[in-house]
Amino acid sequence: MPNDTFLADCRARLAFDLLSNTWNAVVLWALRDGPRRPVELREVIGGISSKVLTETLRRLEFNGLVDRRPHTDAPARVDYELTPLGRTLLGPIDAFGAWAFEHGDEVMAAQETASAPARQTAPPAPPVPARATGTPGA
Repeated sequence: MPNDTFLADCRARLAFDLLSNTWNAVVLWALRDGPRRPVELREVIGGISSKVLTETLRRLEFNGLVDRRPHTDAPARVDYELTPLGRTLLGPIDAFGAWAFEHGDEVMAAQETASAPARQTAPPAPPVPARATGTPGA
């Protein structure tokens, strides 16, 4: 691998960009067993809005990973399926998922440690004396 593998406009960055979007890998994985309609994808995935699903499917189609197949029957419907190129990403997605399953607890523990309030190492400051009350000059 050349030394400039991760520089701008390189193929490795292109691949990482494809998988850096939260929903790209999820939608690709949801299509692994065959074509699905958008409604089916939303049910299988959960937590994705129609708008975000549509944007994700368009992005995956633009990148040649998903095919959009409109049907002319009534009512009109559309299916999405992985292209042969899209299928080539299932192995890396599966490997990444296996890594997450194996190391996810460690990552979450690190996040908890990083977000925990810092422990006090210095002794607490002395209390501020209360203001005197009463009439001035008394």
